[in-house]
Amino acid sequence: MQIMTLTRRAMILGAAASLGGCSALSSINEAATPLDTYDLSPAAGSGAGRRSGVTLLVALPNAPASIATDRIMVKPSAAAVTYLPDARWSDELPALVQSLLVRSIAGTGQMGYVGPSEAGPMPDLALLSRIDAFQVEVNNAALIAKIDVSLTLLRDSDQSVIKTAAFQNEVTAGNDTPAAIVAAFQAILDTLLPQMATWAAKG
Repeated sequence: MQIMTLTRRAMILGAAASLGGCSALSSINEAATPLDTYDLSPAAGSGAGRRSGVTLLVALPNAPASIATDRIMVKPSAAAVTYLPDARWSDELPALVQSLLVRSIAGTGQMGYVGPSEAGPMPDLALLSRIDAFQVEVNNAALIAKIDVSLTLLRDSDQSVIKTAAFQNEVTAGNDTPAAIVAAFQAILDTLLPQMATWAAKG
């Protein structure tokens, strides 16, 4: 199903508001409809340099409630939020991004152990992250995938901040199908994940 234009979406939202009690039945029907599920792939950073025995645990990223879901968010305007009607991520976005970070950093081969903070040995370092944007923005006829993630590396022993950095990029989707939109997100990650992985692995 293609993304609705802003005008058509506004008409449908206005009609939905007038339906009153019908909205609950509509929600039940939508919940019963299976959605196509899309995954994203890790991309390791540079493997150059000596391997260390450092242990790194990656915390579950913080994210606004509108992003912290398994739905693919669309912003038709600065204040409006909606979601692709027939597609979802393979997991809630914070968990998906955490997994991508773990696998990308581990893929550098420069650290002794990399894993999620929910399990693993006592860490030397901890990686905190905040997802500020992970959405499709509608700009005239263009659909632009946008990702903005901030990382903070901590020394676990005293919780002191070692360094912090922000990583962001955007890519215009080839068309308005879910597959094309997900491909745009993956294109961004193919650039950002190696940068983030190399940055974190250098400690």
